[in-house]
Amino acid sequence: MTSPRDEAAPAASAVRAVLARIRADESAGRARIIAIDGPSGSGKSTLADAVLRAWPGHPPELVRLDDVYPGWTGLERAGLEVSHDLVARRRRGAVGQWRRWDWAAEQVGGVERDRPGRALIVEGCGAFAAVHSADAVRVWVEASVEVRKRRALARDAGAFDPYWDLWEGQWRRYVIRTAPARRADVRVRVVGN
Repeated sequence: MTSPRDEAAPAASAVRAVLARIRADESAGRARIIAIDGPSGSGKSTLADAVLRAWPGHPPELVRLDDVYPGWTGLERAGLEVSHDLVARRRRGAVGQWRRWDWAAEQVGGVERDRPGRALIVEGCGAFAAVHSADAVRVWVEASVEVRKRRALARDAGAFDPYWDLWEGQWRRYVIRTAPARRADVRVRVVGN
């Protein structure tokens, strides 16, 4: 297991560790599915963006669970839907799909489709549940509660503020139920910002 450290943006060593693990799994003939999981505000989206920029060749498809969660109580449901409707279908060679959530209207938005063939990154709280089989590269991103809360609340300009405790409760239940950090292939610790 690799454990690079990070500051404000993902350190080059973190991106290299993720890409090295992906290459190793590809060499072993495993599917090109990457899950980037960790608590809210830990830096998952930033790391996913950095991995995309550094990806050699045709970049992977990126599904952000923030676009999928069906509201503030949808952490578990999003993982199940992405697992069944997107990841499982892609593994069978079929077109996968996922439903976009319209946060402003608080309802399901459009349906996105994804053809198999390209690598897939699923990024967000609960991503390991979405790609639960052994053929995915699992990247765990973590930071202190203080750093996470400050980053998460600043990011959404107040929209997340009333839901922080609700979301954290779901997150803790997910962690207790699935122990996701123990299943990580690569661990990234954000230590500042």
